[in-house]
Amino acid sequence: MNSLTGKTVFAGIAIGRIKLHKKETGVVRRYKISDIPTELKRLETALDKTDGELEALYNKALSEVGESGADIFDVHRMMLKDQDYLDSINNIISGEKVNAEFAVAVTADNFAKMFSSMEDEYFKARAADIKDISERLISVLKGGAGADEASSEPVILAAEDLSPSETVQLDKSKILAFVTKYGSSNSHTAILARTMNIPALIGVDFDEEQTDGAQAIVDGIKGKLIIDPDGETLEKYKKLKQEEEEKARLLLEMKGKETVTKSGRKIRLYSNIGGTGDLPAVLENDAEGIGLFRSEFLYLEKDNYPTEEEQFDVYKTVVQAMAGKLVIIRTLDIGADKQIGYFDLEKEDNPAMGYRAIRICLDRPEIFKTQLRALYRASAYGNIGIMFPMIISVDEVKKIKEIAESVRAGLKADGISIGSVELGVMIETPAAVMISDDLAKEVDFFSIGTNDLTQYTLAIDRQNRRLDNIYDPHHPAILKMIKTVVDNAHKHDTWVGICGELGADLSLTETFVKMGIDELSVSPNFILPLRKTIINMQ
Repeated sequence: MNSLTGKTVFAGIAIGRIKLHKKETGVVRRYKISDIPTELKRLETALDKTDGELEALYNKALSEVGESGADIFDVHRMMLKDQDYLDSINNIISGEKVNAEFAVAVTADNFAKMFSSMEDEYFKARAADIKDISERLISVLKGGAGADEASSEPVILAAEDLSPSETVQLDKSKILAFVTKYGSSNSHTAILARTMNIPALIGVDFDEEQTDGAQAIVDGIKGKLIIDPDGETLEKYKKLKQEEEEKARLLLEMKGKETVTKSGRKIRLYSNIGGTGDLPAVLENDAEGIGLFRSEFLYLEKDNYPTEEEQFDVYKTVVQAMAGKLVIIRTLDIGADKQIGYFDLEKEDNPAMGYRAIRICLDRPEIFKTQLRALYRASAYGNIGIMFPMIISVDEVKKIKEIAESVRAGLKADGISIGSVELGVMIETPAAVMISDDLAKEVDFFSIGTNDLTQYTLAIDRQNRRLDNIYDPHHPAILKMIKTVVDNAHKHDTWVGICGELGADLSLTETFVKMGIDELSVSPNFILPLRKTIINMQ
């Protein structure tokens, strides 16, 4: 038995086998073969399995993001069966007497170069597709799972770290817990773990060879990873896990109840989500709306800018699923720790304070208008609020409103139906706090992003693990800022919510209610504990 320590980012207990998540190196070994028919048969088997994976991914994407988002997997299936592609692989295996993996890699390189050299943009884009299907095929030939394939049983996922784009592709139903060597308590892996309601540890210095496939316990309460536990330890944790599940069962009694204090104060409890895959958890936990839809994940999942139609399909799906409940969608918020290659953002010395979020949208209005058109079109199918991040001036808000109004006018001129939309801004910079009295005159609501507000106010990079010990969201300056924002907003009948991680901090719930906060938006699993706390308040 080996016990390792780490830092908890979400409490709870998980028991299961560890699966090591390794980043692909892209290196394919070349070796000679003597039995060509057997190698060709191995390739044929791998092709069938890869095609099955792509079909499964198509069905999964169809249910989560709609037909337009799933079409790419149909394209990949057709490319996998392309006769020129298959002939090239077969000829290299037979002519050079080499392994199938190497033949696929050479073919992929050749075809990608050919597509990249074409002038037609459609065919240029196929270069990335051919690389994608070839990497999947190589992974299957190597005996791996293939990209995005789920384990046959739920696992504890161990990794050095996970990028935002990797986390959104994981099969969440097959993950018992996260354990990473690096990352911080405010990283996207940590936020995902909280959204999924599963235990997660960071800063665990595990040995990869000893860890992969081992039976283990993740103790997200005490911050421990126990590898190969003995019988007594295993039984103790099974009992603890049952007790935790019983507590969760009791919380279900809160479902369906109105979130009102004993004195009659009503608080709106909304959920934070990253995509349609989070909707089941939102509905299961009885959220009263969605207070933060992180739309940037639509961009992180793509190899190119998502089209208006692709975005519209996703937004429409969410608002329809919420059946009239308010859905607040944050406009594109990339930069800092969320980098997207096709945006071609220059490297910055201090990206957290650099070219990001609304600054990119106002600088590249064609991207911004595409998203706004999709949002306004979706508003005809439900109740939408649009929220703009990283605001520092009234001028920015006026410019945003001008662009939004031009988009609305354009849609109406085209005869496209749109609904009533609330406009709001995120309060996540000290500047926005200081001018909140003026900002409140321009918008319908504020949402306080406590993660960035804490970072900027305390001058602490929230991705820097070395500073975790002094990253203090309870700092008096933060709480005073929140109170200032609430007071300024209410003077102008502007309502105020909190969508940062601090909203789920039960030790501050009563403080926020007394301050006058109107809404709390948190990961779905925090809805019921928060409701119980608020209902028991005076």
